[in-house]
Amino acid sequence: MSPAFNLVYAQILDAFYTFLWPMIRISALMLTAPVFSLDVVTIRIRILFAIALTLVVYPLGTWPMIDPFTGRGVLEVFNQVLIGSLIGLMLQVVTASLVLGGQSISASLGLSMANMIDPNVGNVPVIAQFLVVLSTLLFVGMGGHTLLVAILLESFRTLPIGQFLIGETAFTNLVSWSSLMFAGALLLALPVMAALLFVNVGLGVVTRAAPSLNIFAVGFAAMIPAGLLVMIISMTHIGHRIEWLWLQSFLRVRNVLGIPGG
Repeated sequence: MSPAFNLVYAQILDAFYTFLWPMIRISALMLTAPVFSLDVVTIRIRILFAIALTLVVYPLGTWPMIDPFTGRGVLEVFNQVLIGSLIGLMLQVVTASLVLGGQSISASLGLSMANMIDPNVGNVPVIAQFLVVLSTLLFVGMGGHTLLVAILLESFRTLPIGQFLIGETAFTNLVSWSSLMFAGALLLALPVMAALLFVNVGLGVVTRAAPSLNIFAVGFAAMIPAGLLVMIISMTHIGHRIEWLWLQSFLRVRNVLGIPGG
């Protein structure tokens, strides 16, 4: 081989070794983050997103040249995958809280049997599916995708490649943050569940006054319209609460990554 060919080959190899590391973190984020991880966004689209975003990020920083086939390189691969996945999983807690809140509302309405097969979160009630769709629209509408990209770019500064290994503190924060799944579900479902509780009390009083009344025939017919009416009235509260959950998730991710101003 000619010296010129060897020089070009060495330059390409060096560029690949530096290009690989930001792409691994970005690809891990694309596999786990909300919206980007939806099944409608196919693997090919995610790969194109990862490559395009890496091409944008690559000129903005200096990247270490680490051979991925060495012990240090294998460790760094796992480290970058963990960082990208951690960001996505912390945001997925919001989606889990929406599913749990939708299941609670459906159980109160008597619509637990009305399920849909969602390839992203599994077999969920229709109310939960509605909340997930609503949260996705709010996520995109509030610019969540741009905030996510901005956090990713900042993570390369606060957690530089080759200089930081993610520790157990990050996983401890993830576990503590997952408690929001139950608190967020309660905040979303509380108006509907409280209103239906009073409806149940009223039905109990009616049944006590007229024992011959078929409570099952009247109760199911009354609970569903009453619950849907309360949901319609509470949509403003539910929308603000979903937006609050997204903002809290972004703030927690910034804190975990050590980004100032979060």
